[in-house]
Amino acid sequence: MAKNRPLILVSPSIEKRGVEFHDLSASLSVKYDSAVLQAGGIPVTVPITTDRAVLAECVRRVEGVLLTGGDDINSDLYDAKLPRKIKKTVDQTPDGGGRDLRELILIEEVFRQRKPLLAICRGHQLLNIAFGGQLVADIRQQIPGALNHQRLDRACELVHEVALTPGSLVSKICKTLVLGVNSSHHQAVAKPAEPFVATAISADGLVETMELNSEAGRKMPFFLSVQFHPERLTKKHKEHRAIFKKFITACAR
Repeated sequence: MAKNRPLILVSPSIEKRGVEFHDLSASLSVKYDSAVLQAGGIPVTVPITTDRAVLAECVRRVEGVLLTGGDDINSDLYDAKLPRKIKKTVDQTPDGGGRDLRELILIEEVFRQRKPLLAICRGHQLLNIAFGGQLVADIRQQIPGALNHQRLDRACELVHEVALTPGSLVSKICKTLVLGVNSSHHQAVAKPAEPFVATAISADGLVETMELNSEAGRKMPFFLSVQFHPERLTKKHKEHRAIFKKFITACAR
């Protein structure tokens, strides 16, 4: 690890009511910060703007970017013809889609500037959209017989297992081919868009991690996208600590 801890740009959620004046506010679980700090990085929060020049400068000034979980993504970005009964299950973002645009710009800048990227849950899904992919908008309605992936009651516990692709980055990091994960989502990546490949699959066939194909992977210092929440599992599970450690180590280079 470098002497100076790498700065990690972390994307916050947007809440309708903040603590101080009950107005629109940035919100971020402290578990993201804790996981970054534990792994040797220093988290800094993305400013609430969609100014491309400002966001590009933010990416330039840090050593890595962490896309976090949170609100549903505007369904018009991936399926403008989504049936009404399914569209009703998609929550509208409090800032009118500002977070979607902000993070799409961040994704573009991360790949342009070739910075290490770790994407979690919502970030995992938005990455697929950014490259032209689609989402399963509501797992229960669109995948009959699927596991219950919306286990908010056990957000910091392992609730199901995923099968890891032999030789994949995630299998090398976690040193296993079967990984226990938590699960707190009602949407999912439908099929990885190019240049992504699925490297972890749940028993019901959902994409739990994505990595870059070999050609694209050579251009990025680190890339991993996960549907689960490793930041909530780092205290008890070494495999999930290892994900953050590998990310921060790549950023420190």
